[in-house]
Amino acid sequence: MTQPLINSEILPFKATAYHKGEFVDLTEADLKGKWSIVFFYPADFTFVCPTELGDLADHYEKLQSLGVEVYAVSTDTHFTHKAWHDTSDTISKIQYPMIGDPTGVISRNFGVMIEEEGLALRGTFVINPEGEIKVAEVHDLGIGRDARELVRKVQAAQYVAEHDGEVCPGAWQPGDETLAPSLELVGKI
Repeated sequence: MTQPLINSEILPFKATAYHKGEFVDLTEADLKGKWSIVFFYPADFTFVCPTELGDLADHYEKLQSLGVEVYAVSTDTHFTHKAWHDTSDTISKIQYPMIGDPTGVISRNFGVMIEEEGLALRGTFVINPEGEIKVAEVHDLGIGRDARELVRKVQAAQYVAEHDGEVCPGAWQPGDETLAPSLELVGKI
């Protein structure tokens, strides 16, 4: 039986990322102690991927203000990430680490590896400071993601973590009312 990803702890990995003009080594320990987003995409130098990564770059400052670090991951190498960063106007605005996963270990850890293609599905994972996965969303290759919705999901995950006994209803936005599940609410919503 497969263990659900939600509330599971991230599995060990070692990788190299391209980040702010340098190659940096990362492990699962680097994702702990703060909120993190691991954002898988199929490949560098493609079509939907730069639109998503650029959108995420446009929302990076907001995510940073929420105490969140973003890690983009593909099965390309960190060298390929640098080349893409150096040649694409969209990708050059990225300030978050771009992790190379050429062996597919990280992609397999998160269950997004397409074995026959050697590529990752579009997977988005929000991880709490304890290293537990709180949001897991996987898309087919042709369906791009929206960073605004990702920011909202991070805000909801952080709210629930900070407010024991409260939950965020559908379409919740910061400042909206939340719910406190109880017997009295059953059948009333």
